[in-house]
Amino acid sequence: MNSFKNKKILLIICGGIAAYKSLELIRSLKKNGTQVKTILTKSATEFVTKLSVSSLSQEKVYTDLFDHELESEMSHIKLSRWADLILICPATANTISKLSKGKADDLASTVVIASNKQIFIVPAMNVRMWEHASNKENVLKLKQYGYKFIGPEIGDMACGEYGEGKMVDPYNIILFLEKYFLNQSSNKKFKALITAGPTIEPIDPVRFISNYSSGKQGYEIAKSFSDNGFDTTLISGPTYLEPPENMKTIKVKTAGEMYDETIKRLPVDVAVFTAAVSDYKITNYSKEKIKKKKDLTLKLELNKDILEYVSKNNYLRPKIVVGFAAETNDINLNAKYKLNKKNCDLMIVNDVSKKETGFGSDFNEVTIFYNDNKNEKLKKMHKANIANEIVERLISKLN
Repeated sequence: MNSFKNKKILLIICGGIAAYKSLELIRSLKKNGTQVKTILTKSATEFVTKLSVSSLSQEKVYTDLFDHELESEMSHIKLSRWADLILICPATANTISKLSKGKADDLASTVVIASNKQIFIVPAMNVRMWEHASNKENVLKLKQYGYKFIGPEIGDMACGEYGEGKMVDPYNIILFLEKYFLNQSSNKKFKALITAGPTIEPIDPVRFISNYSSGKQGYEIAKSFSDNGFDTTLISGPTYLEPPENMKTIKVKTAGEMYDETIKRLPVDVAVFTAAVSDYKITNYSKEKIKKKKDLTLKLELNKDILEYVSKNNYLRPKIVVGFAAETNDINLNAKYKLNKKNCDLMIVNDVSKKETGFGSDFNEVTIFYNDNKNEKLKKMHKANIANEIVERLISKLN
């Protein structure tokens, strides 16, 4: 089955000697049944012509941001929504720098910044440019934003030098995208459930007990599942985060509400419990605001352990159950204990006492413990990258 058939790809061609290879790429995509619309940057027109691109793509070629014909036919927003994915090939150091800073000063960058689709970048530049510290920083930033890179390769360059920075061959780009579409297609049969954020337990109408969880890691994991084609449901405690697109998001407050909503949506194929659920709830809740007094005694009782209940329930249990352990001491020991006690397939632990990777941070550093006594550490990286690493491993286990 051709995974490219009826797919829509928006190809952005940037200026550089490798731009001529994009013509072969268009030819291959069209041969595989893909609809290709193309944007040429101003500098790209110095290397390939609109006529050659439109002849191969059999579509209008877009160049200008303020094009009256474009705006009446298909605005930059519609163009970004039209595509199944956006491919920037070749991508110059200038384009990478511009996108890393969020600049939108031409049609290509405006479409990318406005897009809600997966974006693939195929770099092509001199080895010294690729290895420059500023370029490396820009690439890292884009990876943290969720952009996927194809290449570059190591080889001889048009400038006569040798090294990393050569554009990936169009045939290998096709293979990379084919794998992406195949994964999306095969993963559509899977359902994923993710819990995220804190829960709150009310003391009275104006006060509650909670924790510092931001929900960022859970939201990124939910987004990664959705991007990989899963039928995804996110159950979130109170956060300031925007609900991710292309998935069901259920907002809850208390641990009890999170438990109820979780049970309603089982069974699923994989469940990832990242939420920092309150261990206790108030038994002597006051319907009226408690007036300030010298001493206040709160009576607490244990909430249901959602992770343990689901993981040990033979009828409801997902194929894969993943727990998260936020620890401040004896990190590995506590993670192993929770893995076994709660009957998980994986337990992922992080040290929340560290400011740079703890609650609220955009970065994380975790260790994954498996139920076969193996473990692996993921170095400090953006939570989006941590999410992708975790989801990649879960897809392998499911398949």
